Amino acid sequence: MAKITVSLIKADIGGWPGHSTVHPALIEEAKKLLKRYVDEGILIDYHVTHVGDDLELIMTHRKGVDNERIHAIAWDTFEKATKVAKDLKLYGAGQDLLAEAFSGNVRGMGPGVAEMEFTERKSEPIIAFMMDKTEPGSFNLPIYRIFADPFNTAGLVIDPSMHGGFVFEIWDIYEHKRVFLSAPEEMYDILALIGAKGKYVIKRVYPKPGGKLPEDEPVACISTEKLYEIAGEYVGKDDPVALVRAQSGLPALGEVLEPFAFPHLVSGWMRGSHNGPLMPVSVEDARCTRFDGPPRVVALGFQLADGRLIGPVDLFADPAFDMTRMKAQEIADYIRRHGPFEPHRLPLADMEYTTLPGVLEKLKDRFEKLRER
Repeated sequence: MAKITVSLIKADIGGWPGHSTVHPALIEEAKKLLKRYVDEGILIDYHVTHVGDDLELIMTHRKGVDNERIHAIAWDTFEKATKVAKDLKLYGAGQDLLAEAFSGNVRGMGPGVAEMEFTERKSEPIIAFMMDKTEPGSFNLPIYRIFADPFNTAGLVIDPSMHGGFVFEIWDIYEHKRVFLSAPEEMYDILALIGAKGKYVIKRVYPKPGGKLPEDEPVACISTEKLYEIAGEYVGKDDPVALVRAQSGLPALGEVLEPFAFPHLVSGWMRGSHNGPLMPVSVEDARCTRFDGPPRVVALGFQLADGRLIGPVDLFADPAFDMTRMKAQEIADYIRRHGPFEPHRLPLADMEYTTLPGVLEKLKDRFEKLRER
């Protein structure tokens, strides 16, 4: 039996209203299109959802990662849904479609992509995480805690099949380089990189050799697309997605979700220019309204059955995360009082990737040299 591929591909193709959420007509259009590809036998299964103003396509198939046919399906779906968005005059219709025509792969064309190909186990739980109003590095802390922090993941201590740890594939998203580092042996090196979440991002996590799972099959994958890098100008925040497998030699479901009980600070929020708390919410509550936020994360859980998506379970629609949401709102209240001042507003180096340079350009000729005194 061929391996299963799970493809999670997202794009912001129109907000309703502003940047808050996705109009139901876009979701229905995407469902209609993807159903056709299931009927034709190209896809095994699909699920369409949203977080904030991002349309999310979860697809299963046996064609491997970066498959041109699958990526063409996603691009076509986004294009046709964009036509609906334009008819409804939705805000920013098609803003993540940064190319005029599909060229074989959606990577580098605007949409965010997280894909994994693996051998489906006897029981295969998988969680799709989707964020809005933030950047790929926002996954660094929770993914690290899931696969390397024994205070989060008890299995790293007491489960012999996990005791050896995991391998992290880390990307430098500005220099376009990568490095593989092993935990726990190189834990401090990992932290030295991923703490700088605007530059270094965890791309994939792999099992160690000799364990229960094949060492060349990832157990987590995160989108790393930077819209500024692609477009050459500010066109919105990157809104990353991730896929994480769980159980049977991997962190348990509860260990995968536990890091999100802490609403850590992430970059993005209003105009992609502010730091704020990451708030775990249900799909129903994935509407970014307060100052276009605060940044949100949704988690949908599935069991795979020969590629069929059994689910989803809306995992953050749970009162166990109510205190986290309350804390996130307290943090939002506190940091919002800073207004345009750092650390609420991003540091100047990060603001170079927003609309601020246009303001500074207007003032550049008015600066005078200081006289020495």
